[in-house]
Amino acid sequence: MEQQRLLRMAALTGRQLFLLSSRYYATTGGPLAKTCLYDFHVSHGGKMVEFAGHAMPVQYGAVGITKSHLHTREKCSLFDVSHMLQTKIHGKDRIKCFEQLIVSDVQSLGDNSGALTVFTNEKGGIRDDLIVTKTGYGYLYVVSNAGCSAKDLAHMKAHLERCRSQGHDVSMEPLEGRGLLALQGPLMRKVLQPGLRHSLNDLPFMTSVITSVFGIDDCRMTRCGYTGEDGVEISVDPRRAVELAEKLLADSDCQLAGLGARDTLRLEAGLCLYGNDIDDTTTPVEAGLTWTIGKRRRQTADFPGAAIILKQIKDKPAKKRVGIVSKGAPARAGTKLLDSKGQEIGSLTSGGPSPSLKFNVSMGYVRSEASQNGTPVQLVVRGKPVDGQIAKMPFVPTKYFVKK
Repeated sequence: MEQQRLLRMAALTGRQLFLLSSRYYATTGGPLAKTCLYDFHVSHGGKMVEFAGHAMPVQYGAVGITKSHLHTREKCSLFDVSHMLQTKIHGKDRIKCFEQLIVSDVQSLGDNSGALTVFTNEKGGIRDDLIVTKTGYGYLYVVSNAGCSAKDLAHMKAHLERCRSQGHDVSMEPLEGRGLLALQGPLMRKVLQPGLRHSLNDLPFMTSVITSVFGIDDCRMTRCGYTGEDGVEISVDPRRAVELAEKLLADSDCQLAGLGARDTLRLEAGLCLYGNDIDDTTTPVEAGLTWTIGKRRRQTADFPGAAIILKQIKDKPAKKRVGIVSKGAPARAGTKLLDSKGQEIGSLTSGGPSPSLKFNVSMGYVRSEASQNGTPVQLVVRGKPVDGQIAKMPFVPTKYFVKK
């Protein structure tokens, strides 16, 4: 029976596995936006779906999501993430003004270093998660979620206009249409290093550099990613994005991968998907993102929702995001979680089969008193209880390149 279950899981391809692990974060209405690599995806057999208002590849040809996922873990995959919002924040008051929107200590970052952070609202909820890099070129480089691009742009624009009205020197430059490619996996170095003039050993996790990549100038390369593997994200002139993709794919160890594999990889790595695992009703403390709140920022308490967030750090929140492992029928977002007495203690926000581990992995929120690792739970799948337990995340160890 177990072998048959694993075979059925391995056969899942395309939208099936993608939908198991997320709510399919799409928007409806109006024409879909296309990234600068849209035609490239179609010509390579990309199965295009609607995602955050964009037409994006969920997988390629007959290569299923499970196979693509495992290729990323074992070798290297190339993802198009050009749908994400890229923005520059300029001006001598850029750090002071931008910090008023987020929880992190950008001021203390070294030049060309970045941090994961969150926009918060006055109730402490998360408006979006983003990466902000303090560049050595007189601006901040910000990457945020495609599904939140309209509200993020409006939020930043309104705040920076208020800052300017108060005499501050700050402005915003959205990098509309610019390409963004994510190269992820243990063989990333093998694929990328031949196209660089400098050693990747000099680019640790969450640092960034403007460089030439395979002869393509003005690329911003950041050591980061959304898979748990070592990798980079490369921001590139849209007119040369296809050329860059082709150069990277010239190495046979590198394959194209779509949204489906990206979602299952991030789930194994315990990484949040905005709209599923975090939203404007969850705080960074509840989401297990307290580490994003800088020490200096906790002292100054000058970010939106600071009083609520800092009180949760001191007194502990009522609920916490946790990992859950189980076997049997896979559970998806919205699944109820019960304790050993059959009492409801929370629900899942993401979940599905783990291609790497061969069992189900999920994340969700439970009451804090039930959040200890190893705690048995029951997942109510199609009206039937499935045994599981609270587990430490990430489910698969991350392999970020951190200099010791």
